[in-house]
Amino acid sequence: MVEPSPERSTFAPVAASYALQGLGYAVVVTALPSFQSRHALDATMVAVILLGVCVAASLGSILADLVAVRAGSRSAVRVGFLLQVAGLAVAALSPSVVLFIAAIAVYGIGLGAIDASSNMQGVLVERRIDRPALGRFFAAYTVGAIVGAVAMSLALALTLGAVAALLVAAALQVVLVLVVVPRLDGTRAARPPRDERSAPTAALPRAPIVALGLVVLAAFTVDAGVSTWSSVHLTALGVGAAVAPLGYALYQAAVLASRLGTDPLTRRIGRSGTAVAGVAVGVLGGLVVALVPGSAAALVGFALSGLAVGVLVPVAFGAAGDVLPARSDEVIARVNLFNYGGALLGAVGIGALIDGVGGLAFLIPAVILLAAVAGVRVMRRQPVPVA
Repeated sequence: MVEPSPERSTFAPVAASYALQGLGYAVVVTALPSFQSRHALDATMVAVILLGVCVAASLGSILADLVAVRAGSRSAVRVGFLLQVAGLAVAALSPSVVLFIAAIAVYGIGLGAIDASSNMQGVLVERRIDRPALGRFFAAYTVGAIVGAVAMSLALALTLGAVAALLVAAALQVVLVLVVVPRLDGTRAARPPRDERSAPTAALPRAPIVALGLVVLAAFTVDAGVSTWSSVHLTALGVGAAVAPLGYALYQAAVLASRLGTDPLTRRIGRSGTAVAGVAVGVLGGLVVALVPGSAAALVGFALSGLAVGVLVPVAFGAAGDVLPARSDEVIARVNLFNYGGALLGAVGIGALIDGVGGLAFLIPAVILLAAVAGVRVMRRQPVPVA
């Protein structure tokens, strides 16, 4: 019998965690229309629920920090998925809107906990194999999201319904907790001896955390903007309703392609070079959508935006893990908080303007991407595994 390579045995369980996170999130967001009808929710209420998920996810990231510091990021992954299982199951079966909203809030806390703790695990893998890996992990997330969206479509087409899809997603996460989580790295981030620290509870370095957080915020501003408003923009340009979703599909295809290429690109030109390329391509994408007329240009712009997001998120979290390796779990949890600010800014900021100025609203993510340059300076000062 051929034994699995150390890299494969280390990589596979973390990749599975990313994939199940993506699948679960895709199932939830694609199930919302069904539950909107079931509980008679208007569009404003759905927007409030989505805002609540972002707030709850922020709390989940803080929870992951607390758990990881005391028991390691593997325990934070376990806690996060158990919260998601509870939220998914109760949301699927809830007889009342109040219970449904409470369940989605619990799911949101789990979502944030896994967002943070899976990246903690990803950084541990990079250290163990001494080469970039986060690009492939985020690619697994994207594949999981695509599978989740397709699965929901099939469930609805076969009249199984959104309830069945949510329960299946919850069951898969239970299997992951029982089978996969025990194979994750169970160590806490190594702490230096006390005499090597100025104080046992020394403050984390704020400047690099904020700088890398701006990269994450910019990337998720682009992501939320394209995800939420690409179809609306294409429809306004005269594209048929059946064709308009292709903008988002093209965007996701570009995200997946760039995430698959992030690790080899990082080995070749480093994190800072990869980030510079991502920022430049992302700004170009936003400018094309905003300033070049026509649906074909918009599709090109959305694809360029996907290429940018695909590389910026992995390199930002990889760099966060190297800000202070002895306390990388805490740094990653804090950088992850910028994720939800970007999601709100992209969805709400562009939404507030798109009816009035059309495609010019996509200048917002293009401008915010320029703030990511601060994170590039942090990356330039870091060693990068290039094995």
